Amino acid sequence: MANRRVVVTGLGAVTPLGNDVASFWDGLKSGRNGIDFITRFDASELKAKLAAEVKDFDPKQVLDAKTVRQTDRYQQYALAAAFQAAEDSGIKGAVEPERFGVYFGSGIGGFETFVNEHNTLLNRGPARVSPFFITKMISNMAAGMIAINLQAKGPCIEVTTACATGTNAIGEAFRTIRHGYADAVVAGGSDAVIHPLAMAGFINCQALSESTDKDCASIPFDKRRNGFVMGEGAGALILEEYEHAKTRGAKIYAEVVGYGSTCDAFHVTAPDSEATASSKAIADCLAEIGREIPAAEIYLNAHGTSTSLNDKTETAAVKKAFGDEKAHQIHVSSTKSMTGHLLGAAGAIEAIAAIKALENDLVPPTINYKEPDPECDLQITPNTALETPLSLAMSTSLGFGGHNACIAFAKV
Repeated sequence: MANRRVVVTGLGAVTPLGNDVASFWDGLKSGRNGIDFITRFDASELKAKLAAEVKDFDPKQVLDAKTVRQTDRYQQYALAAAFQAAEDSGIKGAVEPERFGVYFGSGIGGFETFVNEHNTLLNRGPARVSPFFITKMISNMAAGMIAINLQAKGPCIEVTTACATGTNAIGEAFRTIRHGYADAVVAGGSDAVIHPLAMAGFINCQALSESTDKDCASIPFDKRRNGFVMGEGAGALILEEYEHAKTRGAKIYAEVVGYGSTCDAFHVTAPDSEATASSKAIADCLAEIGREIPAAEIYLNAHGTSTSLNDKTETAAVKKAFGDEKAHQIHVSSTKSMTGHLLGAAGAIEAIAAIKALENDLVPPTINYKEPDPECDLQITPNTALETPLSLAMSTSLGFGGHNACIAFAKV
């Protein structure tokens, strides 16, 4: 079977900048900071006191009360984003259930549920552990519940590749449709781990910023960067075979034109500073596009975590993949400067950011950028959004375990 074209026909988002795509995009283009002091619990004993929390999210506006009781927050965010994307696309009922799939991941799953039920076991005994403990905790259940609610009876795969989860989910869904195994797929990721134990773990492995100034905490590519800021939320995309979407008159946001996926095979947390595998993920994605795009018409939503090693390694990867001259001409930004790091959801919401940038010919900024780092010398679009014609938008993700992924979108 010849490769089939794959397009994006629906978007959904729950983020620290807003709980739908319109408010998320408005926050990005205006350079709004979604980071602030933690309100969900007392963080006084933690060294890191800032996070990018989802705000004003009421799961009962999306789910019935019974489902809310039986789900973890990561599942609630996932379902909310998936329902938005499905409604935006009009896909429900427009595709054969057996040809409708779900590729949806979580970096960690129901972390809050795990801790709460463990405390129940210790304090009240095994008989009081919730019968919904397992289904609230396991990381495949967001994908499963999306499939149940949308009657998607095709391939249903949960992806867990740490911070590359969302991008890998989209990329693998792209391949599934391209090679004929489905006509439409809900793809994305969700995580909700702003919790004392998770924060303590990331702090103690020296990953989180300990800044108490929200405008100096998540500062990708800035020389002052000292760790990432924990975020939370979910992003969902409806990927669809082009002729199928065209026949039913669906709105098409963009075409998925490239995907690359590699592993550093180097270290459990640190990226390989040689950027051999990470640059190959980008290069493989570019090769799949199959045509030359002027550098000035390319936007790259960088992984850009605001950690010392990630940002300079990613800079090296971009230079190796594009070539030094072209790498300095493409438009780059890290929206984590506004959203923090959504872990397994990061790649999904950043893919949405890339698609909206392409649609609007507008590069969102890297906010709070003040001190250039010579090791991170890309054109990073500092502080203010840039209006410029775009033909291609890409998003990169680099995760613990050495996972690297890159996805590319073009106008149709």
